[in-house]
Amino acid sequence: MLDRFNRHIHYLRVSVTDRCNLRCKYCMPAEGIKLLSHDDILSFDEILEVVKEGEKLGIDKVRITGGEPLVRKNIVKLVEMISKVEGIKDLSMTTNAFFLDKYAQPLAEADLHRVNISLDTLDPIKYAEITRGGDLNQVLKGIAAAKNAGLTPIKINCVIENNNQEHDAKEVLAFCKANDLECRFIRKMDLATGRYWKVEGGEGGDCSICNRLRLTSNGMIKPCLFDNQEINVRELSPMKAIKMAVSLKPRCGTLNHYNQFYSIGG
Repeated sequence: MLDRFNRHIHYLRVSVTDRCNLRCKYCMPAEGIKLLSHDDILSFDEILEVVKEGEKLGIDKVRITGGEPLVRKNIVKLVEMISKVEGIKDLSMTTNAFFLDKYAQPLAEADLHRVNISLDTLDPIKYAEITRGGDLNQVLKGIAAAKNAGLTPIKINCVIENNNQEHDAKEVLAFCKANDLECRFIRKMDLATGRYWKVEGGEGGDCSICNRLRLTSNGMIKPCLFDNQEINVRELSPMKAIKMAVSLKPRCGTLNHYNQFYSIGG
């Protein structure tokens, strides 16, 4: 699919839940959030229908996100369902890796290709502070399990304040180099004020080559992360919703007052 600006749209990011086991300071409030009801969340069959209709229109890359996707019950089954859609050539997941030591091998057997893992520091105390209670050792176990399961290349997403010369960023980069991991630096963004930057080591944030749509866990197709527009796949057919989202995709991001990162998958 080509949008109005001749960008090739072939990538769908699928948020499967707004729930997360962590409370990262730049993502969630300390008290948590008002969670969506069970009926609001798309079922696996509904998600699969969107993926299948998207594939007919040229979607060949899918990333599963959250919240934290591994807290969604039977998530391995969804991976298996999507992996069987013939035209999907790249199937990945973004995770905080807390549960990855348990799920890495089953996910690989379900034909997940690779993972992106959030890791902002290698200091256990600071990690617990940033995530409000997270266990760094559990994340490191998850990274090791992903490597052993062949979910590679493993990409590490490191959130930074201003630049990659910050102490934690340099330690994460050194860790990645020593362990054959790819490192990406993501400067803190703000949906409501429209503050975003290009991802260092990745393609995110570069509007000129943006190739993606987003499906929220409650069934909204979004043309752009930094945009209020969204189309309900339950009100329109998935195919009509996808086509409309492509037609509405803006040249560049502006503001998003309807969503938060925990509900849209970043």
